[in-house]
Amino acid sequence: MMSAQYAHLPAAIPGVCPTALSVALPVLVAAALLGWPVVSGAQVAPAPTPQPQPAASATTPAESSQPETWAVHGQATNVWQFQPAFHSPYQGPQSLPGDANARETLDATLYLGFRPWRGAEIWINPEMDQGFGLGNTFGAAGYLSGEAYKLGEPTPYYIMPRAFFRQTIDLGGESEKIDPDLNQLGGSRTANRLVFTVGKFAVTDIFDTNKYANNPRTDFLNWAIIQQGAFDYAANAWGETYGASAEWYQDRWAARVGAFDLSVQPNDKYLDNRFISQWQLAAELEERHTLWDQPGKVRFLYWLTRGNLGTYADALALGAATGTTPSVAAVESYRSKFGVGVNLEQQIMPDLGVFARASWSQGGVQEDDFTDINASISGGVSLAGTRWGRPDDTVGLGAAANQISHSAKLYFAAGGLGGLIGDGQLPQAGPEKILETYYSIGLFSIAHVTLDYQFVNNPAYNQQRGPVSVFALRLHLEL
Repeated sequence: MMSAQYAHLPAAIPGVCPTALSVALPVLVAAALLGWPVVSGAQVAPAPTPQPQPAASATTPAESSQPETWAVHGQATNVWQFQPAFHSPYQGPQSLPGDANARETLDATLYLGFRPWRGAEIWINPEMDQGFGLGNTFGAAGYLSGEAYKLGEPTPYYIMPRAFFRQTIDLGGESEKIDPDLNQLGGSRTANRLVFTVGKFAVTDIFDTNKYANNPRTDFLNWAIIQQGAFDYAANAWGETYGASAEWYQDRWAARVGAFDLSVQPNDKYLDNRFISQWQLAAELEERHTLWDQPGKVRFLYWLTRGNLGTYADALALGAATGTTPSVAAVESYRSKFGVGVNLEQQIMPDLGVFARASWSQGGVQEDDFTDINASISGGVSLAGTRWGRPDDTVGLGAAANQISHSAKLYFAAGGLGGLIGDGQLPQAGPEKILETYYSIGLFSIAHVTLDYQFVNNPAYNQQRGPVSVFALRLHLEL
C-alpha cells in the first residue's frame, strides 16, 4: 500500500535483522516478567484465539468468575517471503521485480489493558516494527503480506498503532463468558449490549472481521483474502486511524456504525487531524444464525468517504491536454467515494469452517488508503488439526479474484500510478487471481510456525507479467 514517495527506501536483508531481534525479544521478556494477565490476583491463561477482536469475538455461556482489572500481553511476528524470478518483459516504478528477491518483516507488540470501572477498558499497544514487503509493498493489488506496511525501515522503529477506550453496557439476555485475549479483558457480558469504542485503532478491528480469515499473524497473509478487497477503509500507512464506533447487539443481530479520519493525502503516513475535513463513515449489519446445528454469521457493509481524491477520467484528460503521464494526484478535489460488501463465515464442523467475501467500490475514483481494487470476491476453508492428533495446527486454503474499472485500466495503460500498482503500461488487462494455502504448526502454547504459499496470476491486472509464486515462513510468539 506504499505510495510513490516511499519508493526510494532501501531493500531489507532477508532473514531476521539482529538489531530488530535485540528489540523484539526484550519486549516479550518484559511481558513474561510482568506476568500473565491477572484476574483478582490469580494467574489466567491467554485466550487460544490470537486475533484482536475488541467487540466481536466468540464467547461461551458465562461461568462464575471475577472480571480482570488489568492485563499485559505480548506478541512478536517474523515473516520471511521469497519470490522466485518470473516472466517479466518489462516493469515499471511500482511493479514486483521480475528477478528473484526476498524480504522480511518483524514486529513486536505489548498489549497493556486496564479497567477503570465496570464495563470499561483502556488499551495501549506500543509496538516495534522493522523490514520491508516484497517490491517495497508494490506490484500486486491483492498484496502479498498483511504484515508489510506502506513504508518500511531497515532498522527497528517505534509506533503506537492502538490507544483506545471501550465501554460495554449490558442490556440483558444470556450471560456470556469473555476469555482474556489481545485487547480484551476477561470477564462476562450479556448477549444484548451496547459497545462504544473511541481512540486510535484499525477500522478492521470492528468492521469486516471474520473468524477464519482476518489476521496475517495467524492465518492468511494476502490483503484480498483477509479483508474485503474493495473496502477502501480509512487508515494511515500502517493501517490505523483515529475514530469512534458504536455497536448494538440484540438477539441474533448486531449493528455497527463508525466515523474515522482519513490520511492527509492518499496512502500518507500522516492522518488529517482536522477530523471534519476528510472522513469516512462505515455501517455494518450482522446476522448470526445456526445452519446444520453449526454457528455462522453474515455481515453487510456500506461505507462512504469524503476527501481529496482524483478521478481516472480527469487524470487522463489532463495528461492528454498537457502531453504528460496522467496522475490522479494532479486532479484531486473534494469529492465522495462509496462502496458495499458482504462477509460470510460458517462453521461446518467444530474443526472445519468456510468463509467468503464480495465487495465493490466506486470505480472511477482513485483508491485512498487501502489498495487498487474496485471489485473483489474471495473465499476459502480452514481446518484444525484435530483429526490427525494436532488440535493446535491449522491448514487453510483461500482464493481471491480482483478487478478494476474500465477507466482505471485506461489510466494504468497510459502509465499512471496507483497506491500499490503501476507497471508503466497495461496493454492487456485481466482480473488478478490469487490462490493461497498455509499450514500453521503449534509448537507449544505460545509459539506457532507457519508455511505459506501464494500463486498470483496477472499481478497488478497485467496479463503480460507473471504468474508469480511466493513462499513464506512465519514465526509467531504470543504471551
